[in-house]
Order: sequence, then C-alpha cells, then structure tokens
Amino acid sequence: MSLSRRNDLQVILIHLIGWGILFGLPLLVSPRDGNPMTWNRYLGYIFVPTAFMIIFYVNYFLLIDRLLFRRKWLAFIGINLLLIGVVSCMLHLWQGFYFAHLAQTIPPPHSPRPDTMMFFILRDATMMMLTGALSVAIKTTSGWYRSQQEKMEMAKERTEAELRNLKSQLNPHFLFNTLNNIYALIATDRDRAQWAVHSLSRLLRYVLYDNNENEVPLEHEIAFIRSYIELMRLRLSNNVTVEVSLPEDCRGVQIAPLLFITLIENAFKHGVSTEAPSFVRIRINLREDNIIVCTIENSYFPKSDNDRSGSGIGLQNLQRRLNLLYPQAHSLRQQQMGNSFLTQLIVNL
Repeated sequence: MSLSRRNDLQVILIHLIGWGILFGLPLLVSPRDGNPMTWNRYLGYIFVPTAFMIIFYVNYFLLIDRLLFRRKWLAFIGINLLLIGVVSCMLHLWQGFYFAHLAQTIPPPHSPRPDTMMFFILRDATMMMLTGALSVAIKTTSGWYRSQQEKMEMAKERTEAELRNLKSQLNPHFLFNTLNNIYALIATDRDRAQWAVHSLSRLLRYVLYDNNENEVPLEHEIAFIRSYIELMRLRLSNNVTVEVSLPEDCRGVQIAPLLFITLIENAFKHGVSTEAPSFVRIRINLREDNIIVCTIENSYFPKSDNDRSGSGIGLQNLQRRLNLLYPQAHSLRQQQMGNSFLTQLIVNL
C-alpha cells in the first residue's frame, strides 16, 4: 500500500471515530432526568451534530479549497455566515416541530420566549462557527502533512534515482580498470590471464547483477573484495608487498554495495611502482557496535601534471554515495604521511 493511500485511510478512520463518539455520546451517558434514552429522544438529539457535520464538510470539501486556499477571504467568510444562518434557522424550525409533534413529553413543553429562542439560535450559530474553524484547522494541517509527505517521497525518489545513476557510472569504471589489469597480464602469463578472465566474470556478475539492492550481505562484499585483491596480485612484481586483513565472520550484517572497492583500486593504482619497492596494506574491521572501519595504507608515488589517468571520478562518486546512504553516519579521511598515503573510511551501519 502506498504512503498516500495509507494516509487517506488514516484520515477517514479519524473522521469516523470523531463523529462516532459525537453521535454515540447520548447512548453512552444517561440523560440528566434519569429516564432511559429512547429512539424518539435520540431523534431529537442527532440533528444538532448533523448540523455541525454539514458545516464541517461543506467547508472541508468545498469552501476551503475553492475560496480560502485561493485567498478569496471575503467570499469565504460571507458564504460561511450565510450557511451558518440557514443551517441555524433549519435547526431551530426542526426543533420546534420535534418538540411540538414528536417529543414524548408530558406535559408538552411551553413555547419559549423570543429572547430565549434568540439565545439558543446564537448559541448554535456560535458552535457552528467553531465547527467551521475546526474544519479549517484540520484541513490546513492535513494539507501541510500531505505536502510534507509528498516532499519526502520526491526526495526519496530523487535519492534512489541518483544512486542508480552513480552505480551505473561505477560499474563501467570498475570494468575499465580491471580490463587494463588483464591486458597487462596477457603479455607476461597467458595461463594466468585466462584464470583472471574467469575470475573477472565472477566479479562482474556481482557488480552487474548481485548488488542491485540498496544493501547486500557484508560477507558477499568481503568475498568480492578478496577476489578482487587476488586478481590484482597477478600483475604485481616481487617488489610489491600486499597485506590484507578482512573479517571472517560477518553474517547478518548488511551494507551498501561497492563502498570500499574505489579506495582499494586507488591504493593499487597510486601505491604500486614497478621500479621501487612498494606496499599496499588493507584492513577492514567490523566492531561489535556495527561500525565498520576500512583502513588502507599504501606507498605514495605522486603523479605528474601530465598524467591524467586518475580523473577522480570514482572517489567523487563514493563521497556522493556516502552522503546519500549514510548521512551523518560516516567519516572518510585521506592523509599523506611521508612516503605513504593513508585512507580511512568509517561507516556506522
């Protein structure tokens, strides 16, 4: 059931409960004279709340939308005064007819004096004005609440659309980098390159199909990272040291997919040299309070101004996804420390 449909049902239920209490009150409370409530006596009562109901819903469904919300103040007030006057007169005529011909009172009540009659008419008219004001308050509040719900739904839809767009950018980015790795491997070891293609097919299955949900099991994400690192090892020379520490038991924990792969890609891309000894250290810890900490340290080889292979799109997408998925619940920092570069991502799941 949609959110707007559920809200409509809640409003209808509130109206039914409110009018049910008002119309059922005489059946729940004993009359002041001690006599039992009969259907004849109840008939004389229900026309008062019926008059209030007429004032309420004429405003609720017609006058507020067509006049008040369109800022036709004088027309709204004038029609309400006319409506209240007509309903008050009809109610007075009905009550006169009821007590004269239908009420089972012995002896029949005396005809009220003109001043007393005017008092009751003004009293009922005042109550109808308050009923009209209540209708305006409820309609305005309901409209504001509905507007807020619609804004929230629109914001949610925009967020989901933006996440889908970011993910569609991330998948080709990942594929491009991995194919470059395999291309470099083909020149040195074809057997390992074939194994790498098979491993890549499994990785792509996860990237393209298995992570379509907003969240995936953390154990699947860790398995994906482990496979990716093993794939990256194939093209590394002996002067590169890779240290990996990943959580072994993370069942039952959900996380947004592909949060760490961009940082790991950058570590291998910018922290590995074929000419000098280098290292990549990857540590992912899952704390007991469901906070996951990804710490990556790698050698630092700054790129020259002419090298534009690192466009930074992956990191920008990661930061945007974190802002959308974990607002106020993440921390991403990067710091150069001498000849090494440290990246740490903390996510409160």
